[in-house]
Amino acid sequence: MPFSRSSDLPAGDRIAPLQAADLAAVHRLECASQQSPWSLQHFADELTNPVATVDLYWRGCELAGFLCCWLIAGELQVQNLVTSPTLRRSGIAARLMAHALDRAGRAGELTVSWLEVRISNQPAIALYQRFGYSASGVRKAYYADGEDALIMIYHADTGTDAGVTQE
Repeated sequence: MPFSRSSDLPAGDRIAPLQAADLAAVHRLECASQQSPWSLQHFADELTNPVATVDLYWRGCELAGFLCCWLIAGELQVQNLVTSPTLRRSGIAARLMAHALDRAGRAGELTVSWLEVRISNQPAIALYQRFGYSASGVRKAYYADGEDALIMIYHADTGTDAGVTQE
């Protein structure tokens, strides 16, 4: 798969799995970044969810972003992707996506991936399109504030992931 590996990260950056000691920092970043943030308990529950992986992106000692996904029967479900508001558009979300897709692909388990994204979040939609995701439907009033969600799907067997570039 052509997605970048963790070894392709800038010097001082790293991607590591969520640990219990990281929960407070992850929740703070979630609250600073999302209109309807997950609770601290929600993140704690992901630690014990056997299909969940939460990858943390560290820039030095600073938590710069995270991605929570579920891998079930070849389906990668992106649950939550956050980049620190001060570090947006610096490639962190793209590196997290590449990491998750690459890991699922290397495990031979990835057939399809899907996610929901706020219909107004054009930067996120553009990011997902770079990875070969395409719109497949709308969930009306999906978010707590009534905004619709765009459902986006990526099919691993189409080869649409070729040419993904990092910012």
